Amino acid sequence: MNHNTPLSPRPLRHLAAVQRRVMSTAQLRAHGVSAADVSAHCRPDGPWQQLLPGVCLLHPGPPTSEERLHGALLYAGRPPARAAKSVPAQPGAGEPHAPYADALVTGLAALTLHRFSSAPPLLSLDRIDVLVPRTRRLRSTGFVRLVRTQAMPAAVQIAGVPVAPVPRALADAVAGLTEAGAVRRLLTEAVRGNHCEPAAIVRELNQAKLLTRPHVVDAVDSLLAEGRAIAEDRLYQMVAEHGLPDPLWNVDLRLPGGPHLGGVDAFWPDLAVAVELDTRAPRQDDDSLWSEYARKREHLERLGITVVHLTPKKLRESIEQQATVVRTALMASADRDPAAYVVVLPR
Repeated sequence: MNHNTPLSPRPLRHLAAVQRRVMSTAQLRAHGVSAADVSAHCRPDGPWQQLLPGVCLLHPGPPTSEERLHGALLYAGRPPARAAKSVPAQPGAGEPHAPYADALVTGLAALTLHRFSSAPPLLSLDRIDVLVPRTRRLRSTGFVRLVRTQAMPAAVQIAGVPVAPVPRALADAVAGLTEAGAVRRLLTEAVRGNHCEPAAIVRELNQAKLLTRPHVVDAVDSLLAEGRAIAEDRLYQMVAEHGLPDPLWNVDLRLPGGPHLGGVDAFWPDLAVAVELDTRAPRQDDDSLWSEYARKREHLERLGITVVHLTPKKLRESIEQQATVVRTALMASADRDPAAYVVVLPR
């Protein structure tokens, strides 16, 4: 018997032609390949090999990075034994979807798939992290490390591979890193590369209880400074490219002889309109920061100053729409009562 011997209406040469050449034993059974046949083909000198428990590699050579990815997902996403008969075949074998169930590549492997230059190549990774529901009854094995979660995020499909979104993948990667420089490079690239906003990253790190680690806290501080600088650049771009009048940039406002009212990122004194960037990060003290921001905004608006609240995400995803919001506020100033006089100082 060899690997071309027909064992079912779908011969094994058909299976060997599957693009990724990695299949679960449940898929093989769906093709009429018995457990005994699988064992015979996976013997030491056989044409196949067991890549992971319940997962076969349909050639004798070392697995490619793609085959390792799909093997890890097949292992982590395999259904309970009682449901195995209903499992469809892998893409390339005539079925539309792979049986990965609730399993996503996460951690460094996911960041590599998201094209992070600071993440290592897939073949250099000793393990592939796979995110699964907390209730999944499997163990980490071989090159697969299972990461359990209470709530699965929505998958990002990259070249047919379900991948965790960047903030979650970052948190899972950072959990296994002890070198401050590596953590800082990953977090910085996430923001500079427009993968996500700092707030989303900090939220995931906080939920993973990683903000108690000093090297992570230092990296987050750098991340927030980087994120604010990028948001400010986008704000300058919005004013310059969308025909808005030049404001006073980064100023503090005070009442004459009175208290400090707070700083704003842009201010049009003749029109009594201010723009404030909300670059807060969701940390433990977020409630107090929000209360401070809300008090400042309410105080300014009582003085007749319109405060336009912009977030880095809004500026990144809909800068033209945000320019319209600011322009509308500037035009509406003619219909409002004159604002109180305030002293404007450099911040």
